[in-house]
Amino acid sequence: MSSTDQTAFPEINRGYNNVFRPNKLSVGLVVAIENYNNSPVPSMENHIERVQLAEALGFASIWLRDVPFNVPSFGDAGQTYDPFVYLGFLAAHTTRISLATGSIVLPLRHPAHVAKAAATADVLSGGRLILGIASGDRPEEYPALNMSFDDRGKRFRDSFEYIKRMWETAPAFENDYGTPYGGMDMLPKPTSGRLPLMITGGSQQSPDWLASNGDGWVTYPRNVQAQQRLISSWRSRAKELDAPFKPVSQSLYIDLVEDDDATPQPIHLGFRSGVNYLRDYLSSLEEIGVNHVAINLRFNQANIETTLERLSDKILPDFPSSGFQS
Repeated sequence: MSSTDQTAFPEINRGYNNVFRPNKLSVGLVVAIENYNNSPVPSMENHIERVQLAEALGFASIWLRDVPFNVPSFGDAGQTYDPFVYLGFLAAHTTRISLATGSIVLPLRHPAHVAKAAATADVLSGGRLILGIASGDRPEEYPALNMSFDDRGKRFRDSFEYIKRMWETAPAFENDYGTPYGGMDMLPKPTSGRLPLMITGGSQQSPDWLASNGDGWVTYPRNVQAQQRLISSWRSRAKELDAPFKPVSQSLYIDLVEDDDATPQPIHLGFRSGVNYLRDYLSSLEEIGVNHVAINLRFNQANIETTLERLSDKILPDFPSSGFQS
């Protein structure tokens, strides 16, 4: 199945439909927007100024990770702030850019708390939240919370279903996480009645479940041929199951050098290159059906503000978002 066989993604909220369009690729950023190559912990200096600069320059989105513990073997503390608290702060300091999680680790949180926090962030941001969710990949965190790592796949599914039911008015259902009885309700509700749920990786689920559920897929960088095979398989399976046509997003680490024509050199989950190779690479991803790339600048050696401006000048015109609805 090619990415041209279907022509529309679901209309969900401002955040989702600003970032994702069929057959088009947009570009966002992963926070912290800084170089912290020599430490697992970013400084978070100038973090809000850089997010506001990203919005002003036309980046489509900002992505926050859920890293409850700084696990030495993982080697990356993420943005250090709790993602939901930080989403509220970003909602108050931005107006248009989409705010996304990549991704909330559902088995480590009660779904009622996730549903409440996510809907709150969505309302406070005017419908700009994209809720990326995952089953988690850091085993050390689970005993710290007295939780089992091995059954996280089932807990992910239970949490997924619980969160969706919270969008209803006074829901009544049975779930391993609890049994709301219909005589109470959770507020606020998301701005458009529901939230976009983007499933990350395999999340310990079957291929059919992944193709049928969620509002899109967040995956990892691979060579273009391998990525094309996986996307084609996922979308073909979804079509066979009569699931809606849904977007694909991926992350990418870059180190953008001054020479525009510099050839690529591999780095962790990405490459060091000039801007021309980056543009060609993003075009190749667009051709195979990737709809969004979240750039991580952790290993970027040049000045961050200069790099953001170069990306805005030389990359974003070819990969715009849907236009930043006001």
